[in-house]
Amino acid sequence: MIRLTEQEFYDIVSYVKATYGIDLSKKKQLIESRMYPILFERNLDNFTDYFNLVRGRNSAEITVMLNRLTTNHTYFMREPTHFEFLKNNLLPVWKKEKKEKVLRIWSAGCSSGEEAYTAIMVLKDYFGFQKWDYRILATDISARVIENAQNSVYSKDALQNIPKLWVNKYFIKKGDDQYILSEDVKKEVIFKYFNLMESFIFKNKFDLIFCRNVMIYFDQPTKKALIQKFYNVLNPGGYLFIGHSETIQNGSTDFKYIKPSIYHKE
Repeated sequence: MIRLTEQEFYDIVSYVKATYGIDLSKKKQLIESRMYPILFERNLDNFTDYFNLVRGRNSAEITVMLNRLTTNHTYFMREPTHFEFLKNNLLPVWKKEKKEKVLRIWSAGCSSGEEAYTAIMVLKDYFGFQKWDYRILATDISARVIENAQNSVYSKDALQNIPKLWVNKYFIKKGDDQYILSEDVKKEVIFKYFNLMESFIFKNKFDLIFCRNVMIYFDQPTKKALIQKFYNVLNPGGYLFIGHSETIQNGSTDFKYIKPSIYHKE
């Protein structure tokens, strides 16, 4: 096992924090264990040489590093109370109030697409053949998971929490343990690489933002600044969904607390 020197540890923590907002200041052992196989594959005997590749803006190495240091595990209908709240509380109101019949949703930190695709299936199930214009922007800092999301091939385990009716309606079985998502769902999601530390410049504001199990990697000042940016790009009356294990400190933002992990812009 190759060990990080204190200077190497400081360099990688500082770079990742400044560039991506991710706080690794207490993750020295994680960095060593997850990055060692990469150094071995590259025939490198120290972290400095590898970090020089990353700092040289080698996009392939940046993607490898981020994939190693963050967790991309997800599945369809994860934390289902959010999708139930969307269906039972938000969609009936929007159906009455939105005369233009347009909805804009952002899945921030979309990983391999299950969250965004689940939301589209909820919308399709609710609106049926009614003519609504709904699109989801799905973004992530990992080019690899975006590619996986666009390919939209999933294991049987990833589908275990969604209704069997949806599996039959929206997926095509491929082999014993793989399912391909239908184009009818895929066409409603736009995937893009996006770093949440960048400025938010969007043509239209959003009605709902999912940012679930992403801010666990951020320190409090970074999280507070990000939450305010989400607030600024939501329409009045819009909502923010965060992960069930995440919290927003009372009084630290302009959002109104609705229930655990659900916040409202009045």
